[in-house]
Amino acid sequence: MDWNSRLAVRTASAIRILSAEAVERAKSGHPGMPMGAADCALVLWASHLNFNPRQPDWPNRDRFILSAGHGSMLLYSLLHLFGFELSLDDIKNFRQWESRTPGHPERGHTPGVETTTGPLGQGFANGVGMALAQKLMAARINTDRFPVLSHRVFAIVSDGDLMEGVSHEAASLAGHLGLDNLVYIYDDNRITIEGATALSISEDTAGRFEAYGWRVLKVDGHDRAAVDRALLELEQKSGKPALLMARTQIGYGCPEKGGSAETHGAPLGDEELSGARECLEWKEPEFSIPREVYEFCREALPPKLEVYDAWTRMLAEFRSEEPERAKLFDALVAGEVPADLEAKVMAALEKKPLATRKASGAIVQVLAREVPILFGGSADLAPSNNTMIKGETSVGRENFAGRNLHFGIREHAMAAIMNGMALYGLIPYGGTFLIFADYMRPAIRLAALMGLRAIYVFTHDSIFVGEDGPTHQPIEQAASLRAIPNLQVIRPADSEETAVAWLEAMNRKDGPTALLLTRQTLPVIDRAKFAPADGLKKGAYVLAGDAGEPDLVLMASGSELALALEVFEELTARGKKVRLVSMPCFEKFEAQDNKYQEQTLAPDCPRRAAIEAGAPMGWHRYVGPSGLVIGMDRFGASAPYKVLAEKFGFTRESVLEKIRAAFPGLF
Repeated sequence: MDWNSRLAVRTASAIRILSAEAVERAKSGHPGMPMGAADCALVLWASHLNFNPRQPDWPNRDRFILSAGHGSMLLYSLLHLFGFELSLDDIKNFRQWESRTPGHPERGHTPGVETTTGPLGQGFANGVGMALAQKLMAARINTDRFPVLSHRVFAIVSDGDLMEGVSHEAASLAGHLGLDNLVYIYDDNRITIEGATALSISEDTAGRFEAYGWRVLKVDGHDRAAVDRALLELEQKSGKPALLMARTQIGYGCPEKGGSAETHGAPLGDEELSGARECLEWKEPEFSIPREVYEFCREALPPKLEVYDAWTRMLAEFRSEEPERAKLFDALVAGEVPADLEAKVMAALEKKPLATRKASGAIVQVLAREVPILFGGSADLAPSNNTMIKGETSVGRENFAGRNLHFGIREHAMAAIMNGMALYGLIPYGGTFLIFADYMRPAIRLAALMGLRAIYVFTHDSIFVGEDGPTHQPIEQAASLRAIPNLQVIRPADSEETAVAWLEAMNRKDGPTALLLTRQTLPVIDRAKFAPADGLKKGAYVLAGDAGEPDLVLMASGSELALALEVFEELTARGKKVRLVSMPCFEKFEAQDNKYQEQTLAPDCPRRAAIEAGAPMGWHRYVGPSGLVIGMDRFGASAPYKVLAEKFGFTRESVLEKIRAAFPGLF
């Protein structure tokens, strides 16, 4: 392709002007990045990226991530010009209510958008997750004759992406694993909101990435032919991920504001946009794309469609000749779990006192045997999180047939990489201590926003971590996670609830799940005497006690349910009518109808108490205005966990005394 032709120039100009016009109409947005990166993006999409706009979810498509999501109009312009289901009217409606072109790209909202980006660095790490997922599945599905999954992962990243810590973590792991199916274009325009990047950084970016184990090339980002040659070179497998540092000018084509922070996050204004039109020799009416530009882009499609057609033919032969591998491929695409999974998990449970982290570890073994698309690991805490799959090897640059992932001490990247794996179709899980959920929160929030099936194994879930002290004892973490919409937070009370919690997480396809698990051993709840653990499926259930009009409703989650059970038995022995409720998941309980909620919590009972060794926030909704929440309103302390239980009032005697003080009429 002649990248210096008039049509190539016109097409790049079309991307620039269309992006600027949409921002101008919306009276908000980021025109500078799309105008600066238009040349690189055009070359990538026309000559290197394999896709089928009529089948945007084709499994072997190359993935493209706009990690610099503030430049969303660049992606929307490309999607429109290359034939995806995104019209000029959609672009005119940029950033408006119910628009298909939101301010930052949103997965599932716009055809062709692979992941939700905007928080800088997240898309960078998502791409690492996608590239890792492709390597994992290719090692199991591909043969020399049938390279079913052979695509690459591309992204355009910005100065801001490379400043955020999550990209450092993800880049380090990508280099360590040798993810040579990963090619990133760095839009090196050296401008951020406050001005030149020199205000805050002076590092050697190329040297940093080379030290991580990446292959790095530099190019003039406006020399389309040079970009084309560089991408061709970087796409050759070398055992290393690749970074193309493309020096660009933000707001390219703007006569006064080009190259300045003024084009970063605000409309150009009528005068500057008019000047850009003149500089770029663009005389078309507003939101008008010449036919020749459409033709230039659509003429790039036939080779891509030939790749798609050849792959479809190959897949048919693959199904015929490799039925077992085809079965795994179909499992990846469908994302289903076996119908008999629950029976197999429950049959494997040990009926003895266990920490729920240990019960979880035993459950993972069963799940791994039965669900081949389940992959996971830990942020260097596997022996404590119990996340290792026994009998399986560790994933490494020479062993993508392994099953155990080692994310290293990189919690933020772990969660964002998990998002990329989930977007690919795998079921990822990642473990760490609950206190470090704070490091993962941005990626967890995005998983919830995108509705991804990611599973977080958070162990050491309360002050009963013990001697490690307040730095490692979560207080507000459970409450803060419950505040994230569409995140399912489950704090199981024993081995059976832990099993049901895992099954609920595995079967959930519309959002992530956080499992909050104990370090300390918990007693077995006698399910022959008390209600079965599958009540967890409704979020809360009556474990024992009065089904009519109780004198007291006592509720608890996790490790405190055993304590609540002691209190229940003591009060029942005294002749009190007590209803004991296990409440492991607020979100699932809120999804039940009013009738079930009332049957469970007896709202007409004025005496309701809750026990949880964490911040009481959220429980007041269930105990009511005159209720009692026994929780933690301070940080913990360093001591053995049984001492902490005594000092902080999580003993039978202390809870009974607090109930007596709160509800004197009960005694």
